[in-house]
Amino acid sequence: MFTGSRADYGSLVPVMAALRDDSDVDLKLLVCGGHLVPTQGYTLEQVTQDGFVADEVVDMVLANDTPTAVAKSFGLGCIGFTDALERLNPDLLVVLGDRYEALAVAVCATLRLLPVAHLAGGDVTEGSTDDPVRHAITKMSQLHFTATEDMRRRVIQLGEHPDTVFNTGAPTIDSVVSAPLIGRDDWASLYGRELTEPTIVVTYHPVTADPDASHEGLDALLAALEHFPDATVVFTGTNVDQGGSYLAKLIEDYVTDYPRQAILVPSLGKLHYLSLIHHANVVVGNSSSGLTETPTLQTATVNIGSRQDGRPRADSVIDCGETAADVRAAIDRALSADMQEHARRAQSPYGDGKATNRIVDILKHADLDSLIPKRFYDLPVTVRTSDAVDTEV
Repeated sequence: MFTGSRADYGSLVPVMAALRDDSDVDLKLLVCGGHLVPTQGYTLEQVTQDGFVADEVVDMVLANDTPTAVAKSFGLGCIGFTDALERLNPDLLVVLGDRYEALAVAVCATLRLLPVAHLAGGDVTEGSTDDPVRHAITKMSQLHFTATEDMRRRVIQLGEHPDTVFNTGAPTIDSVVSAPLIGRDDWASLYGRELTEPTIVVTYHPVTADPDASHEGLDALLAALEHFPDATVVFTGTNVDQGGSYLAKLIEDYVTDYPRQAILVPSLGKLHYLSLIHHANVVVGNSSSGLTETPTLQTATVNIGSRQDGRPRADSVIDCGETAADVRAAIDRALSADMQEHARRAQSPYGDGKATNRIVDILKHADLDSLIPKRFYDLPVTVRTSDAVDTEV
């Protein structure tokens, strides 16, 4: 099992725990990337606190966050993963998502003819560079677990055989449904900040497909927050992506300027993050968590800009532009009594909270020897008949 940062770790935890506790499975964990970055909260400690053993640790992230530095980090990852996989010698590699760390380890697995099981393929995020990375991992994988039927269809469209593509739902929803959330007062005691009404959680990441939009969107968000002086605003850390350090500095400066209103917690850990969302009135930013976990926790979302374009939305998600007026209006709408009630009835489109059992069952019963080599699956050809009806041949 591979985890490259908090971005994939929280979603993987239910599957990791189920595999760890299964006597028929020998779980080995390869940890790298953002887990080892202090500004991301050094979440390797969280991995061990959750009862997992990091069998291999690869330090690969350079201090800079320019495109050149990220590409070099990718190369360092390939070097480290090659040695780690040689030592681990697994029968199957499990990866989730669309980050460059996952792409690097998938490349290494492909070159050693190691089967890959990919979670969260077939998604679409038009506002980031994740799409080509995600689809590339799909092409290097032999088993696929998608969150929706539309995503399953896209994976098949990429040439993967339907018998290897399973719509299981997203395991991140499992972690939300089963999480022993901590109370509002307990959260406040741990972080030294009372969660007054309204509580606004901000999770904002670089828009890798349009760096300028990252700056504009965050500037607009910070300007809009000044119109909610009575709110408690909790910022979480940005991803280790191009331009992330610039955004982090803007957030740090805002928290310094408004210490009575805002706090920054670089990494809350999955349980404390989910608990915070549950107690919040609205989650604001451009993170996927606003579209996946947040609706399941019955909290409204304000999604800024294009970073999550293409992904399905629950009815509790409000999309807005990247001006201060747009963001302010969206927050006002999210905090309205009508929208707060609407959010309490929302359902996430990412699954029913039972994905883990489906995924583990398929992994345990897969015929790994038959997975490599794999062949490209061609979609049935449609031809136009004389009466203008498409017919498959």
